[in-house]
Amino acid sequence: MDFTTLRTFVDVARLGSFADTAREQQLDPSSVSRTVASLEHELGVRLFQRTTRKLSLSEAGRAYLARISPLMDELEQAGEEALALSKGVNNHAQGTLRMTASVSFGIIQVAPILREFHRLHPQLKVELLLTDNNMNLINDRIDLAVRLGSQFEGDVVLTKLMRTRYRVCASPSYIAQNGSPKAPADLVKHRCLMLTLPEFRHEWHFKDNKGRVQSVSVDGDIIISNPLALRSCAIDGMGPVLLTDWLAKDAIADGTLVDLFPHYQATATSFDTGVWLLYPTRAYLPLKVRVMMDFLKSKWR
Repeated sequence: MDFTTLRTFVDVARLGSFADTAREQQLDPSSVSRTVASLEHELGVRLFQRTTRKLSLSEAGRAYLARISPLMDELEQAGEEALALSKGVNNHAQGTLRMTASVSFGIIQVAPILREFHRLHPQLKVELLLTDNNMNLINDRIDLAVRLGSQFEGDVVLTKLMRTRYRVCASPSYIAQNGSPKAPADLVKHRCLMLTLPEFRHEWHFKDNKGRVQSVSVDGDIIISNPLALRSCAIDGMGPVLLTDWLAKDAIADGTLVDLFPHYQATATSFDTGVWLLYPTRAYLPLKVRVMMDFLKSKWR
């Protein structure tokens, strides 16, 4: 058996379809099916259970996949490093890095530093997929994900990029017209700008410098799915808004937004939130992932 045969088997297991694998590899579906059948014949076991509607791994197929997947990753990485060595650029990342981030974080934080990253690693292509949906790292072939939150589930490796702090802000024009809340509890008198996520739409939590926590009921008439749009509405004077510090800090610095409660920590979920780097569990971290992780960490060190 050769590397191509094993890669075809892994891809069929990942996608659960001969047709999808053929489409991804730009092959004829019958060719993919014959490759898997040939591997089954060589091993003497049935790797997949086939029905007219479903293709799933057999028990033997699951065991085989678990043993060869780490080896496939190492072989691919060895090939990348051998290629780099053959071109006289030892330890220089090559290939394509598929990376995902939320729309707001990707636009505000990642995109502006890609020029510098590309200058440092000119032979590495970057595919940056911006979406507020959590993509499946395996099925969507994601090498590195940047996600916001407090905890994550699944068979992934994660490392914290930076801590997140939230701020409740409003524009000077809104404050001039409606007054500034003196304390978090005063937000019940204001129509706030809301994020569509359920946990952001009913209560915001505040912690003072003595560690005392209070929850404040909030409500509003403008509910938007994207934090960038919420910031724009807040700058336009439409109401108080809860924003992450990396999204609010420039507007606060130039005076287009005012931090209403600078002496409080604020959140809609947990006070222990952050920005995390996630990548699939592997025995060997690819060079292309390592250089991007190191670069991002250097920016927020």
